[in-house]
Amino acid sequence: MKLMRLGAPGAERPAVRTDDGRVWDLTPVTGEIDGAFLASGGLDRVRAAVEEGALAEVDPLGLRVGAPVARPGKVVCIGLNYRDHAEETGAPVPPRPVVFMKDPGTVVGPYDDVLIPRGSARTDWEVELAVVVGRRARYLENPEEGLRHIAGYAISNDVSEREFQLDYSPQWDLGKSCETFNPLGPWLVTADEIDDPQDLALHLTVNGVPRQRGSTRDMIFQVGHLVAYLSNYMVLEPGDVINTGTPAGVALGLPGTPYLRPGDTVELSIDGLGDQRQSFAQA
Repeated sequence: MKLMRLGAPGAERPAVRTDDGRVWDLTPVTGEIDGAFLASGGLDRVRAAVEEGALAEVDPLGLRVGAPVARPGKVVCIGLNYRDHAEETGAPVPPRPVVFMKDPGTVVGPYDDVLIPRGSARTDWEVELAVVVGRRARYLENPEEGLRHIAGYAISNDVSEREFQLDYSPQWDLGKSCETFNPLGPWLVTADEIDDPQDLALHLTVNGVPRQRGSTRDMIFQVGHLVAYLSNYMVLEPGDVINTGTPAGVALGLPGTPYLRPGDTVELSIDGLGDQRQSFAQA
Protein backbone atom coordinates (compact mmCIF):
# COMPACT_ATOMS: atom_id res chain seq x y z
CA MET A 1 0.00 0.00 0.00
CA LYS A 2 0.96 3.60 -0.51
CA LEU A 3 -0.32 5.85 2.26
CA MET A 4 -0.46 9.59 1.74
CA ARG A 5 -1.87 12.78 3.22
CA LEU A 6 -3.66 15.34 1.05
CA GLY A 7 -4.60 18.94 1.77
CA ALA A 8 -3.31 22.24 3.07
CA PRO A 9 -0.64 22.28 5.79
CA GLY A 10 -2.23 21.40 9.10
CA ALA A 11 -5.43 20.20 7.43
CA GLU A 12 -4.22 17.09 5.58
CA ARG A 13 -6.58 14.13 5.19
CA PRO A 14 -5.28 10.53 5.09
CA ALA A 15 -5.59 8.55 1.87
CA VAL A 16 -4.34 5.35 0.29
CA ARG A 17 -3.18 4.82 -3.30
CA THR A 18 -3.82 1.34 -4.66
CA ASP A 19 -1.86 -0.48 -7.35
CA ASP A 20 -4.23 0.72 -10.07
CA GLY A 21 -3.29 4.34 -9.30
CA ARG A 22 -6.64 5.23 -7.70
CA VAL A 23 -6.73 7.15 -4.43
CA TRP A 24 -9.15 6.42 -1.58
CA ASP A 25 -10.26 8.44 1.43
CA LEU A 26 -9.05 6.95 4.73
CA THR A 27 -10.99 9.17 7.11
CA PRO A 28 -13.51 6.37 7.90
CA VAL A 29 -10.52 4.34 9.15
CA THR A 30 -8.39 6.99 10.84
CA GLY A 31 -8.17 10.72 11.29
CA GLU A 32 -4.41 10.74 10.84
CA ILE A 33 -1.40 8.72 9.72
CA ASP A 34 0.88 9.01 12.73
CA GLY A 35 2.59 6.97 15.41
CA ALA A 36 -0.64 6.16 17.25
CA PHE A 37 -2.18 4.87 14.01
CA LEU A 38 0.80 2.63 13.27
CA ALA A 39 1.05 1.36 16.87
CA SER A 40 -2.62 0.36 16.97
CA GLY A 41 -2.59 -1.89 13.89
CA GLY A 42 -3.72 0.81 11.51
CA LEU A 43 -2.11 -0.75 8.46
CA ASP A 44 -4.18 -3.91 8.93
CA ARG A 45 -7.35 -1.84 9.20
CA VAL A 46 -6.52 -0.05 5.98
CA ARG A 47 -5.91 -3.34 4.16
CA ALA A 48 -9.24 -4.67 5.37
CA ALA A 49 -11.08 -1.52 4.28
CA VAL A 50 -9.50 -1.65 0.82
CA GLU A 51 -10.37 -5.33 0.39
CA GLU A 52 -13.97 -4.71 1.49
CA GLY A 53 -14.40 -1.81 -0.93
CA ALA A 54 -15.50 0.37 1.97
CA LEU A 55 -13.68 3.56 0.96
CA ALA A 56 -14.75 6.49 -1.19
CA GLU A 57 -12.54 7.49 -4.11
CA VAL A 58 -10.69 10.81 -4.00
CA ASP A 59 -9.63 12.93 -6.96
CA PRO A 60 -6.14 14.12 -5.92
CA LEU A 61 -5.81 16.55 -8.83
CA GLY A 62 -5.01 19.99 -7.48
CA LEU A 63 -4.60 18.81 -3.90
CA ARG A 64 -1.36 19.46 -2.05
CA VAL A 65 0.53 16.32 -1.03
CA GLY A 66 1.73 16.49 2.56
CA ALA A 67 4.38 14.39 4.27
CA PRO A 68 2.95 10.85 4.55
CA VAL A 69 3.53 10.67 8.32
CA ALA A 70 2.26 13.39 10.63
CA ARG A 71 4.34 14.71 13.51
CA PRO A 72 7.19 12.18 13.72
CA GLY A 73 8.49 12.11 17.27
CA LYS A 74 12.09 11.81 16.10
CA VAL A 75 14.03 12.19 12.88
CA VAL A 76 17.22 10.18 13.34
CA CYS A 77 19.84 10.53 10.63
CA ILE A 78 22.82 8.45 9.56
CA GLY A 79 25.80 10.31 8.12
CA LEU A 80 28.45 9.05 5.73
CA ASN A 81 26.61 5.77 5.11
CA TYR A 82 27.72 5.39 1.49
CA ARG A 83 31.39 4.75 0.87
CA ASP A 84 31.51 7.05 -2.18
CA HIS A 85 29.93 9.91 -0.21
CA ALA A 86 32.45 9.53 2.60
CA GLU A 87 35.26 9.55 0.05
CA GLU A 88 33.99 12.65 -1.80
CA THR A 89 33.82 14.64 1.44
CA GLY A 90 37.27 13.51 2.56
CA ALA A 91 35.94 11.64 5.59
CA PRO A 92 37.15 8.18 6.62
CA VAL A 93 34.73 5.30 6.20
CA PRO A 94 33.11 5.08 9.65
CA PRO A 95 33.52 1.87 11.68
CA ARG A 96 30.12 2.45 13.33
CA PRO A 97 27.06 4.37 12.14
CA VAL A 98 27.40 8.14 12.41
CA VAL A 99 24.22 9.25 14.18
CA PHE A 100 22.73 12.73 14.48
CA MET A 101 19.26 14.13 15.06
CA LYS A 102 17.17 16.48 12.97
CA ASP A 103 14.34 18.66 14.28
CA PRO A 104 11.07 16.84 13.46
CA GLY A 105 9.60 20.25 12.60
CA THR A 106 11.72 20.23 9.42
CA VAL A 107 9.40 17.64 7.84
CA VAL A 108 7.31 19.10 5.01
CA GLY A 109 5.57 17.77 1.91
CA PRO A 110 7.48 16.40 -1.08
CA TYR A 111 6.53 19.29 -3.39
CA ASP A 112 6.57 22.12 -0.85
CA ASP A 113 8.97 25.03 -1.25
CA VAL A 114 12.19 24.77 0.76
CA LEU A 115 13.48 27.91 2.44
CA ILE A 116 17.14 28.85 2.20
CA PRO A 117 18.06 30.21 5.65
CA ARG A 118 19.04 33.82 6.12
CA GLY A 119 22.80 34.11 5.93
CA SER A 120 23.18 30.81 4.09
CA ALA A 121 25.81 30.43 1.37
CA ARG A 122 26.06 26.61 1.32
CA THR A 123 22.60 25.02 1.26
CA ASP A 124 22.98 21.49 -0.13
CA TRP A 125 20.85 18.53 -1.22
CA GLU A 126 20.82 14.85 -0.16
CA VAL A 127 18.49 12.18 -1.55
CA GLU A 128 17.93 9.47 1.07
CA LEU A 129 15.88 6.37 1.78
CA ALA A 130 13.73 7.12 4.83
CA VAL A 131 12.56 4.34 7.14
CA VAL A 132 9.35 4.80 9.14
CA VAL A 133 9.20 2.80 12.36
CA GLY A 134 6.04 0.74 12.81
CA ARG A 135 6.56 -0.91 16.21
CA ARG A 136 8.29 0.16 19.39
CA ALA A 137 11.91 -0.94 19.05
CA ARG A 138 14.07 -1.40 22.13
CA TYR A 139 17.29 -3.44 22.42
CA LEU A 140 16.79 -5.39 19.21
CA GLU A 141 19.41 -8.07 18.75
CA ASN A 142 19.88 -8.43 15.00
CA PRO A 143 19.04 -6.93 11.58
CA GLU A 144 16.19 -9.37 11.01
CA GLU A 145 14.44 -7.98 14.08
CA GLY A 146 15.15 -4.50 12.82
CA LEU A 147 13.39 -5.16 9.52
CA ARG A 148 10.33 -6.53 11.33
CA HIS A 149 9.91 -3.19 13.12
CA ILE A 150 9.62 -1.15 9.91
CA ALA A 151 6.20 0.09 8.80
CA GLY A 152 7.43 1.31 5.44
CA TYR A 153 9.70 3.51 3.38
CA ALA A 154 9.67 6.97 1.81
CA ILE A 155 11.90 9.41 -0.02
CA SER A 156 13.66 12.02 2.10
CA ASN A 157 15.63 15.07 1.05
CA ASP A 158 18.01 15.69 3.94
CA VAL A 159 18.62 19.34 3.05
CA SER A 160 21.75 20.69 4.77
CA GLU A 161 23.45 24.05 5.28
CA ARG A 162 27.12 23.10 5.25
CA GLU A 163 28.55 26.24 6.88
CA PHE A 164 26.09 25.97 9.76
CA GLN A 165 26.73 22.21 9.94
CA LEU A 166 30.51 22.10 9.79
CA ASP A 167 31.81 25.52 10.83
CA TYR A 168 29.44 26.76 13.51
CA SER A 169 29.33 23.77 15.86
CA PRO A 170 31.15 20.48 16.52
CA GLN A 171 27.76 18.79 16.10
CA TRP A 172 25.78 18.79 12.86
CA ASP A 173 22.33 19.74 14.10
CA LEU A 174 22.51 23.48 13.32
CA GLY A 175 22.95 22.84 9.62
CA LYS A 176 20.35 20.09 9.48
CA SER A 177 17.43 21.57 11.41
CA CYS A 178 16.51 24.74 9.53
CA GLU A 179 12.82 25.09 8.70
CA THR A 180 11.54 23.00 5.74
CA PHE A 181 14.83 21.05 5.60
CA ASN A 182 13.24 17.58 5.36
CA PRO A 183 10.78 17.08 2.49
CA LEU A 184 9.28 13.59 2.92
CA GLY A 185 7.07 11.49 0.66
CA PRO A 186 5.01 11.46 -1.47
CA TRP A 187 4.00 8.11 -0.02
CA LEU A 188 4.65 5.83 2.89
CA VAL A 189 5.12 2.60 0.95
CA THR A 190 4.46 -0.32 3.27
CA ALA A 191 7.36 -2.69 3.89
CA ASP A 192 5.62 -5.64 2.23
CA GLU A 193 5.75 -3.80 -1.12
CA ILE A 194 9.54 -3.42 -1.09
CA ASP A 195 11.14 -6.79 -1.86
CA ASP A 196 14.63 -5.66 -0.92
CA PRO A 197 15.38 -2.24 0.61
CA GLN A 198 19.03 -2.85 -0.31
CA ASP A 199 18.31 -2.84 -4.04
CA LEU A 200 16.77 0.56 -4.73
CA ALA A 201 18.18 3.16 -7.13
CA LEU A 202 18.32 6.79 -5.98
CA HIS A 203 18.45 9.83 -8.30
CA LEU A 204 18.63 13.59 -7.83
CA THR A 205 18.91 16.49 -10.27
CA VAL A 206 19.40 20.22 -9.72
CA ASN A 207 17.86 22.47 -12.37
CA GLY A 208 17.73 19.40 -14.61
CA VAL A 209 21.43 18.56 -14.17
CA PRO A 210 22.06 15.05 -12.74
CA ARG A 211 23.92 15.28 -9.44
CA GLN A 212 23.28 12.06 -7.51
CA ARG A 213 22.87 8.56 -8.84
CA GLY A 214 23.33 5.65 -6.45
CA SER A 215 21.89 2.46 -5.03
CA THR A 216 21.01 1.37 -1.52
CA ARG A 217 23.11 -1.75 -2.17
CA ASP A 218 26.12 0.52 -1.57
CA MET A 219 25.17 1.40 2.00
CA ILE A 220 27.93 0.73 4.52
CA PHE A 221 25.37 -0.16 7.21
CA GLN A 222 22.18 -1.74 5.90
CA VAL A 223 18.64 -0.84 6.88
CA GLY A 224 17.94 -3.72 9.28
CA HIS A 225 21.26 -3.20 11.02
CA LEU A 226 20.56 0.52 11.48
CA VAL A 227 17.19 -0.05 13.15
CA ALA A 228 18.63 -2.67 15.50
CA TYR A 229 21.72 -0.58 16.24
CA LEU A 230 19.74 2.55 17.08
CA SER A 231 17.35 0.59 19.31
CA ASN A 232 20.24 -0.18 21.63
CA TYR A 233 20.86 3.52 22.28
CA MET A 234 17.38 5.04 22.08
CA VAL A 235 13.82 3.74 22.06
CA LEU A 236 12.37 3.97 18.56
CA GLU A 237 8.66 4.70 18.59
CA PRO A 238 6.04 4.14 15.88
CA GLY A 239 6.10 7.05 13.45
CA ASP A 240 9.76 7.89 14.03
CA VAL A 241 11.73 8.51 10.83
CA ILE A 242 15.26 7.29 10.11
CA ASN A 243 17.16 8.94 7.23
CA THR A 244 19.64 6.29 6.14
CA GLY A 245 22.31 8.34 4.36
CA THR A 246 23.05 9.70 0.90
CA PRO A 247 25.26 8.60 -2.02
CA ALA A 248 27.93 10.73 -3.68
CA GLY A 249 27.05 13.83 -5.66
CA VAL A 250 26.32 16.54 -3.09
CA ALA A 251 27.66 20.06 -3.65
CA LEU A 252 29.98 19.66 -0.66
CA GLY A 253 31.79 16.85 -2.49
CA LEU A 254 31.87 18.44 -5.96
CA PRO A 255 34.41 21.30 -6.06
CA GLY A 256 33.14 24.19 -8.15
CA THR A 257 29.53 23.02 -8.01
CA PRO A 258 27.22 25.86 -6.94
CA TYR A 259 25.16 25.46 -3.80
CA LEU A 260 21.43 26.04 -3.90
CA ARG A 261 20.10 29.56 -4.44
CA PRO A 262 16.57 31.02 -4.64
CA GLY A 263 14.83 29.88 -7.81
CA ASP A 264 16.65 26.56 -8.03
CA THR A 265 14.67 23.34 -8.47
CA VAL A 266 15.62 19.94 -7.09
CA GLU A 267 13.99 16.71 -8.29
CA LEU A 268 14.62 13.34 -6.67
CA SER A 269 13.33 9.78 -6.89
CA ILE A 270 13.83 6.29 -5.47
CA ASP A 271 12.67 3.07 -7.12
CA GLY A 272 9.13 2.18 -6.05
CA LEU A 273 8.77 5.19 -3.77
CA GLY A 274 7.76 7.90 -6.24
CA ASP A 275 9.40 11.27 -6.75
CA GLN A 276 9.78 14.72 -5.23
CA ARG A 277 10.22 18.22 -6.62
CA GLN A 278 11.10 21.30 -4.59
CA SER A 279 11.66 24.92 -5.50
CA PHE A 280 14.03 26.84 -3.25
CA ALA A 281 13.18 30.30 -1.94
CA GLN A 282 14.76 32.79 0.43
CA ALA A 283 13.55 32.61 4.03
